[in-house]
Amino acid sequence: MPAGLWAKCARCRQLVYQKELDRHLQVCPRCGYHHRLGARERIALTLDAGSFTEFDAELTSGDPLQFPDYAAKLAEARRRTGLAEAAVAGVGTIDGQRTVVVALDFFFMGGSMGSAVGEKVARAAERALAERLPLVAFCASGGARMQEGALSLMQLAKTSAAIARLHEAGLPYLAVLCDPTTGGVAASFAFQGDVILAEPGALIGFAGRRVIEQTIRRKLPETFQTAEFCLEHGMIDMIVPRAELRGRLGLLLRTFGASRPVPVPA
Repeated sequence: MPAGLWAKCARCRQLVYQKELDRHLQVCPRCGYHHRLGARERIALTLDAGSFTEFDAELTSGDPLQFPDYAAKLAEARRRTGLAEAAVAGVGTIDGQRTVVVALDFFFMGGSMGSAVGEKVARAAERALAERLPLVAFCASGGARMQEGALSLMQLAKTSAAIARLHEAGLPYLAVLCDPTTGGVAASFAFQGDVILAEPGALIGFAGRRVIEQTIRRKLPETFQTAEFCLEHGMIDMIVPRAELRGRLGLLLRTFGASRPVPVPA
C-alpha cells in the first residue's frame, strides 16, 4: 500500500483516509479531534485565499549562548518545516477584513519563543499599530526556548508591552489558542486578547500537569488544562471549531471595526 493514504487519529486511534481528513480541515470525522497544524497551514485555512503577504520572513534566531547542539537543532527545524523560525507574520484578510496575523508553528522546536519569535510577534503588533489594523495571533507553543536563557524570557515582557500599546490605541487584538498553548506564550501575549478563542480540546496552561500535582499534592481532574476547562472557569471567551473559525473571526473583526472610535484631529 502506498505511504500517505491513511492517518491514525491521536485520540480515537482509528485509521482515517488522508483525503477525508484533508476535506475536514485536519479534524477527525469520527471523534472531532483537531489535529495540529503548521503555521502556513493555519494561515491557508483561515485567511482568504491569496490575501496573505508575509513580512520579516528572514528573521531568525542566532546562538548567543553557544548552547550545545542548538545551531544544529535550528538547522534541522528549518530543513524539516521550511520555515526560518517558529512564527510566520504578515498582512491579509479574514472573511474580507484586513488584519495583521502572526501564527506560531509547534513543529518548529515546539513553537518555542526565542528572541526571533518574540521579535516577530512584537513587530506584528507594531505593524498593526502603525497601519491602524487589528491583530490576530494563532498561539501554539511549548513555552520559552531554554537554549537562549534569559533572552528568551525577555520576550514575555517585550511582546506584552507591544500588545499593551495596541490596547492603548483602541485597536482590537484577537488571540486564538491552539493545541498546545503553554509556558511563556500562555504567560504573555496569548492571554492578553480582547477576545480569547480556542480550538476544541486544545491543551492550554502554564506548567505541566505533573509539576502542578506534585506542588499542590492533589490529583487534578482529567479535563484540567483543556480548552473546555478554561472556558468553564472563565479563562477564555469561546471555543470555536476549526470549520467555523474564519467566519467567527470575521464577525468579531467587523464588530470591533464598527464600534471603533474615529480619531478626532487635534
